[in-house]
Amino acid sequence: MPMFAFYFFALVVIWLGILSLRGGVRFVSYVRSEAAKPLVDFTPSVSVFAPCRGLEDGLEENLTTLFKQEYPNYEIVFVSDREGDPSLALIRKLIADQDQTDRVSARIIIAGPATHSGQKVHNLRVAVSECDRRSEVFVFVDTDARPQTKWLRSLVAPLSDKKIGAASGYRWFIPVDGGLASHLRAVWNASIASALGADRDKNFCWGGSTAIRRSTFEQLRIAERWRGTVSDDFTLTRALHAAKLPIHFVPACLVPALDSCTMRELLEFTNRQLKITRVYAPELWKPVLIGSLLFCLVFFGGAGLVVARAVNHNSIAVPLLLLFIIYLLGILKAHIRMNALVSIMPAYSRELRRGWIFHLLLWPFTSALYLWNALVAASSRRIKWRGITYELKSATEAVIIARE
Repeated sequence: MPMFAFYFFALVVIWLGILSLRGGVRFVSYVRSEAAKPLVDFTPSVSVFAPCRGLEDGLEENLTTLFKQEYPNYEIVFVSDREGDPSLALIRKLIADQDQTDRVSARIIIAGPATHSGQKVHNLRVAVSECDRRSEVFVFVDTDARPQTKWLRSLVAPLSDKKIGAASGYRWFIPVDGGLASHLRAVWNASIASALGADRDKNFCWGGSTAIRRSTFEQLRIAERWRGTVSDDFTLTRALHAAKLPIHFVPACLVPALDSCTMRELLEFTNRQLKITRVYAPELWKPVLIGSLLFCLVFFGGAGLVVARAVNHNSIAVPLLLLFIIYLLGILKAHIRMNALVSIMPAYSRELRRGWIFHLLLWPFTSALYLWNALVAASSRRIKWRGITYELKSATEAVIIARE
């Protein structure tokens, strides 16, 4: 009976793997079709909001790219909670070093400490209230992203269609130190990126690379909706979905995040993402929990079953074949996904190819990591983000526990 149960659930996992592979094929097809389209000539005035807190590896390089966008007229609004934040000295230097032109301007806003919401959300609420009145589009970017030179124009272009609610990219981690934890985070994150695509009703906004018309932002009262929240992007996504305004995914705005992390930082990051998901989108958290549990029971339990049967001199051909098929489906999806990424991030093709093998080998272990993250999220709503510890009471209530 246990073998029949294993065979049944293994076939279920294989079926889910086939569906996932089909999703990967659709992702690649979408990336290629979008890349083949000419860029729409739509360049309204833009305010780019960059919340800053603390120093991080590669910060200067990341922020420098914001000044070098191939866009005719935009402002960059750097916003921090305190005047003494160490990132501000670097930002002032970058502003002073840039050529003074009418094309791009930059300034710093001090938002003060948050009290009843996440610090990033508080910063953004203050910043949007003080931006250039002439700006027709709001763009949000994270300081750990390193956008390519056509990022801003590519992100804003879809908004030429007034039926589009927002346009978004996503992050793609590129490890810089070759450590196992860094590569595992990159593979973990890749599965989320490839969930985006042609189905605009299922797409989501990522706060590190999102554009929205100012009129839409104000019509949906996003600044008010952000009050009491920690997640700017989940809140924005929910508001757009509720208003039945589609979100356009822009493959050209998959931005590289060149970074490294320790195993502790990996767990802190991934646990935080799933805790936020559980609070703001429980309908997404539950499938992650069930799907990763099923996969781990079949794949890792099946590996143990094969070893046990081999030790007892029983046949292992069928269970081994099933495990091979499961593993092969994941490898194929990772392979075609990486091909697509190289085509849209040619400047980082060398780094992407160097990490290719990790995407092929580590993907089963990310399912185990997702399971751990989902279980942790089931038992705790406390997160630490940029040196601030929060308790997520609900989707509209966050309590600050401590600050570093």
